Amino acid sequence: MTERRLAQIAKRIEKIKADVLALGPMRPGSLTLQYKDPHNHSGPYYQLSYTRDMKSRTDYIARDNVPEVRRLIGNYKRFKTLTAEWVDLSIEHSQLEMKLARNA
Repeated sequence: MTERRLAQIAKRIEKIKADVLALGPMRPGSLTLQYKDPHNHSGPYYQLSYTRDMKSRTDYIARDNVPEVRRLIGNYKRFKTLTAEWVDLSIEHSQLEMKLARNA
């Protein structure tokens, strides 16, 4: 069972690597619609907020760029999900290899 699980983990990690390579450009952050006058909901604009290198940053996004920025944010979220799974699988793989070595 353990060796079969090791093979499953290795196969899944290879799939994750391929998925990460296929992602393309990405951007971290949250895109929100803000208003210059929030009480009257006038003067809408889009704002991208994120933290990078322990610094909070804000970019203003033109309305016609919003769909592309949403796609880039989605790519980043997918990247984070895939890499978290990769790390979890790597830990499990390492633990199983050590268990096999002990039992051998």
